[in-house]
Amino acid sequence: MQLREVEVALMSRAPESDIKPGTDRVAAVLSAMGDPQRSYPAIHVAGTNGKTSTTRMIDALLRAFELRTGLYTSPHLESITERITLDGEPIGAAGFIAAFEEVAPYLQIVESDGGRPLTFFEVLTVMAFAAFADAPVGVASVEVGLGGRWDATNVLDAPVSVVMPVGLDHTEYLGDTLELIAGEKAGIIAPGQLTVLAQQDPVAEAVVMQRAADVGATVAREGLNFGVVDRRIAVGGQLLTLQGITGVFDDVFLPLYGAHQATNAACALAAVEAFFGGGAGQLDPDVVRAGFAEVTSPGRLEVMRRNPTVIIDTTHNPAGAATLVASVEEAFEFTRLIGVVGVLSDKDAEGLLGALEPLLAEVVVTRSRSPRAIDPDDLGELAAEIFGADRVVVEPQLVNAVERAIELAEGDDPQGGGGVLITGSVTLAGEARGLLRR
Repeated sequence: MQLREVEVALMSRAPESDIKPGTDRVAAVLSAMGDPQRSYPAIHVAGTNGKTSTTRMIDALLRAFELRTGLYTSPHLESITERITLDGEPIGAAGFIAAFEEVAPYLQIVESDGGRPLTFFEVLTVMAFAAFADAPVGVASVEVGLGGRWDATNVLDAPVSVVMPVGLDHTEYLGDTLELIAGEKAGIIAPGQLTVLAQQDPVAEAVVMQRAADVGATVAREGLNFGVVDRRIAVGGQLLTLQGITGVFDDVFLPLYGAHQATNAACALAAVEAFFGGGAGQLDPDVVRAGFAEVTSPGRLEVMRRNPTVIIDTTHNPAGAATLVASVEEAFEFTRLIGVVGVLSDKDAEGLLGALEPLLAEVVVTRSRSPRAIDPDDLGELAAEIFGADRVVVEPQLVNAVERAIELAEGDDPQGGGGVLITGSVTLAGEARGLLRR
């Protein structure tokens, strides 16, 4: 009940979809608290796709080196407590409530000045930074919420930043060109940092490199200073050879699917190498292998059941959908794959469905409980234009949509190699994960 009350208090604030650019309000609350975010170093991760998985990999590697860690990611799949993690475990209800109660008096002080109230995400960010200081952690791995330059997390004094691939997303807030969006993402790069840069579109790379030059940051670039040397499909994931900043790491098992996850692993390794001093000597390969072997990334090509295989994925934009298609085709051998798709109204539903179409035999369109979810009938009409009406089923209730997709995947032969892919938004993936886990 107490956790629910805290959630209600948080949800009464401006939601994550209602962005308030600027870090001044977060900085004011943290300053009143004595700047807890300055009591530990951090690795700060931005980008359009891959930043959650990369941040989780960084945390796993740091824990393998026996550091006490804090991890802050967003959004959550099932429980709001997932966003704040200590030593690889969610903070839990008691810890979450304690963090809110610690922060609440300082919110009242700052918000009494007549300025705008802090948003849902801003308060969560302050809670995370305070919880990390209280633990205390030796290092925090922090994922940017949206953009970078004016994101609430950009009050950190991080010695290492990471910029994952930049694409067109959240254009209403970040700008409608790759150049503008890259400029916002690159805003996390600070003087004296070592910045890890994933492979980028040349336009985005030029913007990031210019930002680094302007503030005097050092850049390690994928494909030049580090990268994936080799990757092979393995049972339950893939086996990698990674070129790090300090040397080559072979026989690295990563229990995740897709070439994009191998790239994420290379960036995570480079970030941890940078954190430990870059050229100060190669990290212990056995510890690196142990760290990667423990990586999890819930909701990222996550297999929830077998016979038929049901997979959930949080993909919500066309670029992510194209990567998802390639990963499924590489890692699985479905004879018939049925999609369960629900999309939020501020996303490119047409582009996402178009990217998924070659992969799916049929698609069941539905919705999550999010008030921003596209009405299933409207999404069904759009899907019919792309798939053809005979390949589209509309099921407004998610539980019915999943059941219908399983029936279609099984067909006349439950052992026939059919599968179900549930994707289109983080909220849909989270709700489906909860259903399937129950």
